[in-house]
Amino acid sequence: MQHRIRAKAVSIQRHRIFSMFHLMALSVVVLFWAGLAFAQESIIRSHGISTFGDLKYPADFAHLDYVNPDAPKGGEISEWAFGGFDSMNPYSTQGRAGALASMFYETLLTTTSDTIGENYGLLAESLEYPEDRSWVIFNIRPDVEFSDGSLLTAEDVIFSYEVFAEKGLPSFRAQLERQVASVEMLGPLQVRYTFVEGVQTRDLPELVGSLPVFSKAHYIANDLDLEESMLTPMLGSAPYVIDEIDVGQTLIYARNENYWGEALPINVGRNNFDRIRIEYYADYNAAFEGFKGGSYTFRNEAASLIWATGYDFPALEEGWVVQRELPNGNIAPGQSFIYNLRRPQFQDPRVREAIGLMFNFEWSNETLFYGLYERNNSLWENTELAATGIPSEAELALLTPLADLLPEGVLTDEPVTSPVSRSRQLDRSALRRASTLLDDAGWTVGDDGMRRNAQGTVLRVEFLNDSQTFERIINPYIENLRRLGIDAVQDRVDQAQATNRERSYDFDMLTESYRMGYTPGSGLRQWFGSDTAQTSVFNKAGVADPAVDRLIEHVEAANSREELTTAVRALDRVLRALQFRTPQWYKNVYTVAYYDMFEHPEVLPPLCTGRVGFLVV
Repeated sequence: MQHRIRAKAVSIQRHRIFSMFHLMALSVVVLFWAGLAFAQESIIRSHGISTFGDLKYPADFAHLDYVNPDAPKGGEISEWAFGGFDSMNPYSTQGRAGALASMFYETLLTTTSDTIGENYGLLAESLEYPEDRSWVIFNIRPDVEFSDGSLLTAEDVIFSYEVFAEKGLPSFRAQLERQVASVEMLGPLQVRYTFVEGVQTRDLPELVGSLPVFSKAHYIANDLDLEESMLTPMLGSAPYVIDEIDVGQTLIYARNENYWGEALPINVGRNNFDRIRIEYYADYNAAFEGFKGGSYTFRNEAASLIWATGYDFPALEEGWVVQRELPNGNIAPGQSFIYNLRRPQFQDPRVREAIGLMFNFEWSNETLFYGLYERNNSLWENTELAATGIPSEAELALLTPLADLLPEGVLTDEPVTSPVSRSRQLDRSALRRASTLLDDAGWTVGDDGMRRNAQGTVLRVEFLNDSQTFERIINPYIENLRRLGIDAVQDRVDQAQATNRERSYDFDMLTESYRMGYTPGSGLRQWFGSDTAQTSVFNKAGVADPAVDRLIEHVEAANSREELTTAVRALDRVLRALQFRTPQWYKNVYTVAYYDMFEHPEVLPPLCTGRVGFLVV
């Protein structure tokens, strides 16, 4: 009996050993084929990533082409900002964040001012991804430090992502949830993002690579909350730290002398000022007087009246102040009067078109702006992405399947463009056209001269405005609208009220800027997507149109610059045909003035901002 038991035990042990070796062999086979599949997936490893085509800068580049690598460091640049601030959290709808409040935070990838659709490693020294971009691995530099000297690790990257995914702006959270399947830490300095199967992944490595990174330990220790207004900034790793906060009055940022990334090629010749100071003013005229008196040293002039007539003060005459126009190759910011499409009086596009006809840009440009501006009809004005002429065959291939959803004329006509008005404030031909549109829409003139619908409701339009300077532009527009029989008024509010009402969609019309990109993608959903019309701080107009949603999908799916251009032009046509905005104006130059203590490179990058030339030298 004992012999049988012993024999059975030996048999079981042999079986276990055989099974163990069998599993080990099977595991080796599985790992072999997995490794082979991984190899066959053609993994790309690089110092950067481009949406289409190659990268301009090689892995061993010394510095960006548009910087002076030997620029001296030191001194201060100061600017002005409008209104006030009560928070240093730029990622919340609570409070009003201070100017440049996002400058503390760096990202895994960063862009340049002389390339389109290219991203280079900043916090990440390299990235890895398959050809279909269904996932991406970021390899973090081992020497990255937060401004308190603590090391930045994969744990901070993942924590920052999770906070944004849970507490970021609602429209942004929705996009992350739709696109990112998982985030995992592969090592102390390695993070992998895996994207949702079936979504367009062309831009997703750049999307997650552009998320701000902050310290997990500091966030928890200080009990911070991304959704709340707060004066204690999250701890970042960027070249500047907060130096002084005088709430609502002054902000001073100081260069971190121990900045970890000083010698990186992407940073050489940049971040040269020891201090950046922001002075707040209640109105535009007071801010100009402050500049004339030397309270701050750099001014990006946005008021045409001041630019044309105000620069005759002693400091300019003595040569202490320089007045200069710098080239602006950027997309026009799409500045517009926008309609709140949630309002009942704006449901009919004929009403919106009629109201738009009463803004006389030509008279305004000649009388108020000294001829300095151009009309910005397209949301991609000043670029090849703007729709022109009748639709091309390639555009029609995208638009024709949507024919039943499109406004009239999109398939056959040139894109909607604001008519050219006569030089008088009230263009009578525009008045007649607008009157016909309102009559056809059921808003007829009563005995008192006011337009009413069949229910007797007066057609009323209220302009929400927080700028004293803008009053001279809005008031003539209101006068023209009242001649049309519309009860048009201006509601002049302070900056805090304006911010709260914009965020709660409590307005009829206001001025908005649409800052589009050269390589648009999923971000378009936050500006124009139906699923964001009631949640996004960007989609203030409340655009919710099925044809627009479909065309955004085509933009996301474009696999070449040519395909992208076609899709964006088609989208531009439809957005313009919806008449949800009355385009205002733009300049193809920056009008800047500064005290004669600064210099900038002779040739500025084509995509620079008004201040970038001075920050890089």
